[in-house]
Amino acid sequence: MQIWYVYILLCRDSTLYTGITTDLERRVHEHNHTPKGAKYTRARRPLELVYHEPADSRSAASRREWELKQLSANAKRQLISAQQHKSG
Repeated sequence: MQIWYVYILLCRDSTLYTGITTDLERRVHEHNHTPKGAKYTRARRPLELVYHEPADSRSAASRREWELKQLSANAKRQLISAQQHKSG
């Protein structure tokens, strides 16, 4: 079974971008260095991966992505901070 990830990127302009992928390293590289990055992120480089969580399937990752996109920027920043404190 392939693991999917939901991730949040911090953009140069301090905005947050949320997406899904099966390969975090590749996807962050695409966002930062290739035309395959989202149109939104291409104008806001460089980007930093600030949050990620695993999901069991593409549909689960997509549902969680939608949930995260409904959060305010402040709520997303709190989620990011909580994960950084856990791993730090």
